[in-house]
Amino acid sequence: MGQRKVTVKESVAASIATIAWYIESKGMVATAEAFSDAVYDFFLHLSDTRKRYAICRDPERALLGYKCISYKHKYTVVFLETNTEIIICEFLPSKNIHW
Repeated sequence: MGQRKVTVKESVAASIATIAWYIESKGMVATAEAFSDAVYDFFLHLSDTRKRYAICRDPERALLGYKCISYKHKYTVVFLETNTEIIICEFLPSKNIHW
């Protein structure tokens, strides 16, 4: 199984940290840490070279060539895909994408 390099933009890391901070503020420290770990593990799962992903259904992101995939039906991961690299550009709640 080949692997591509996974690059996570700083804005994506900030989005994940904000969500984890919210979970932690509700008193669920272990859950917040588990959420962050699970998201980054999911990003690594995207690096498999045997898979190709669909272009986003959102017209604005599709024009830019972004690919989208759902994470746990609640969040959307927006990324650019090449043969050697995956660049994670956005991590946002699915309800914030309108098409």
